[in-house]
Order: sequence, then C-alpha cells, then structure tokens
Amino acid sequence: MNIILLLVIFILLFITELIYFRIADKFNIIDQPNHRSSHTGITLRGGGIIFAIGMLFYPLYFGFEYSYFLLGLLAIAFISFMDDIKPVSNKIRILFHLIGVALMFYQLGLFNLSFYWIILALILVIGSINAINFMDGINGITGSYALITLCTLLYVNIYVAPFVASDLLIIAIISVIVFNFFNFRKKAKCFAGDVGSVSIAFIILFFLLKLIIKTEDFSYLLFLLLYGLDTVTTIFFRLIRKENIFDAHRSHFYQYWANERKMSHLVVSAIYAIVQLMINALILFLVPHTIFVICLSLVFSTVIFVILRYVQEGSERLTAH
Repeated sequence: MNIILLLVIFILLFITELIYFRIADKFNIIDQPNHRSSHTGITLRGGGIIFAIGMLFYPLYFGFEYSYFLLGLLAIAFISFMDDIKPVSNKIRILFHLIGVALMFYQLGLFNLSFYWIILALILVIGSINAINFMDGINGITGSYALITLCTLLYVNIYVAPFVASDLLIIAIISVIVFNFFNFRKKAKCFAGDVGSVSIAFIILFFLLKLIIKTEDFSYLLFLLLYGLDTVTTIFFRLIRKENIFDAHRSHFYQYWANERKMSHLVVSAIYAIVQLMINALILFLVPHTIFVICLSLVFSTVIFVILRYVQEGSERLTAH
C-alpha cells in the first residue's frame, strides 16, 4: 500500500469518525456512568464503529477476497450497534453472533475440519469476543491493546509467515489509530461501545485463526494472554465469592488499578499494552513453539498474575463474600 493511499484512508476514516460524532450527538447515543463505570462524565458511545467501517473500505480498492469475513463483521457490528442504542434481547444478539462467526468460519475453511475442531473454535471465538468486550472499561485500553496486537500480527505476516493480505491488516491498524486519537486521552471524546469492542475482537480473532491455520502453531493465541489472564482470574475469584458471573461488575484487575488505586486510565492502558508487547516479543524471538512450552508458559504466567493480584488487592477483596 503506497503512502498516498494510506493518507487517503486515514483522512477518510478521520472524517467518518467526526461525522459519526455529530450523528451520535444528535440521536443521543451516549454512555451514562453507572455503578460499575470507571468514568464519571457523559461521553459519546460507539466511536469504535470506525473499526467495522474501516474494514469495509478494503473491498472498494482491493476486491472481495474476504467477503464472507466482512459480511460476518457487518452482522456482528450491526447487532452490537443496535445494542449500544437500545438493549437487544440476548437471543437476538446470540443469533447474530452465531451468524457472524459462521461466516468467519466459512471464510477460514473451518467447516472442512472435524466437528470437534469447529466446536473448539466456536468456544474460543465466542469466549474471546466476550472477554475483549468485558475488558473495554477505561480510556485507551481497547485501542492500545488492539494496536499492539495488530502491529504484531503485521510483523508476523511480513517477516515470519504470510497468512493474509497485509493491506487488510494495515487498514485495521489505521482505524485503530484514528479511534485512539479520540479515546486515548484523559477526557475521551468517545468510547468504543459494544460495536467497537466486539468488532475489533472479531477482526483480531479472524487474523489469529488465519495465522494458526496457516502455521498450525497455537502459541500465537498468547498474543491475547494478558486479557485472558485478567478475564479468567476475575471469573475464578467471582466464583469463589459466589457471585453471579453474568451480573455487571468492576472486578477486573485493570478496574482495581483505575478505580480503587486511582491510577490514570492512560497509565493502566499503557501498562497492559506494553506488557503484552513484551509477551509478544518473547513468543516471537525467545520461546520455543512447542505444546509443552506453551502449557508451561500458561501455568507460570497464571501463577505470577494471581500472586500479583493477591499482593495488590488482598485476599479479602478477592475471596471474601
């Protein structure tokens, strides 16, 4: 992709985001703070719609190579945006999610695999989409983490194992940069909304699965390790406290730093992004890609993360009910 085309796409997405702000303001698409919020002011919701719109720019210039993936993204972005405007029933939301994931799987050729691989992939994708959505709670965290992940995937695509058109990755990165301009700041202009967090999760998981299918290397799942550790340990501690894990909460570790410790949202977001970047570097340059090493890395990182949470939050907060 040449520099001029990069600039044109950036400018178009920037203008599109500004147009969306006017629409959101006119139709009152806002985020009202509640008991589980980590912010206190009313902010425009749904700025992450730019992720899906950015992907739709791709076929206008490069063709329809990824049409089923884009249709799946459209389906999942549409229902998430509707949910941002007015709550949608769980049944309808799940139906659209399944349609979106099915279209992604068709694009990836997963339906040619054994039934149990399809079930495992479905659990992975749905679980990861929800985890990434839950992690979208403070300024900058979704945009910075997505930027690190997508840039790492672009590096892998260029220098390690080509698995997708680089232009598709680059457009995704540009859309995240545009979003970060408005969100990675002390007083955010907009929040991603479900349309943003779910869409970027869908996009990242498509790239990750495509890479894993091409290389048959599951170690690349560790590109989402930090989000996974925060989500899984939070569910674990909530179960210990006998809480309903489906109820709204702010029990994540990043939320503890932002809310109880009063750390800057941007500092917390930057820490998560930098730590994940370091993990990605270890995976790419130092850690052998074997099942034994992957499992050992998961156990070691989980133990370290749980110890960190105990030291920071204390046993009473984590386990008392």
